[in-house]
Amino acid sequence: MKNTVFECPCGSLNNYKDCCHKFHKEITYPNTAEELMRSRYSAFVVADGEYLLKTHSNQTKDQVNKSELVKWAKSVKWISLKIINKEKGLKHDEIGFVEFEALFKEKIFKRSIHEKSKFIKEDGKWVYLNGIHF
Repeated sequence: MKNTVFECPCGSLNNYKDCCHKFHKEITYPNTAEELMRSRYSAFVVADGEYLLKTHSNQTKDQVNKSELVKWAKSVKWISLKIINKEKGLKHDEIGFVEFEALFKEKIFKRSIHEKSKFIKEDGKWVYLNGIHF
């Protein structure tokens, strides 16, 4: 994605270029599980499959098909992200949980993903391990 001048999808109210774009381009890395979760949501919105794969745990990465993920991400219209709850996941933690709801439109239907995501640190960086869907 070349145009980076738009409101970041993660809900920060910042410009994408000054927010999640810096994570997607590895200029810096998220300090918390919530930052990683928000940046992964933004990666779905901009269909950045490479980032989604890079921020997936080595333990579960083999369960992800990047091209299918990108195809699906592009097939829906992302509406919003709501953080419902978070546990741990701060800079000095090794594990964290973020419960969220992501709204999107698929064809003519509004849908949502409600998940409690589990994040861990690998090589000192937050990664997505797995999630429980509600």
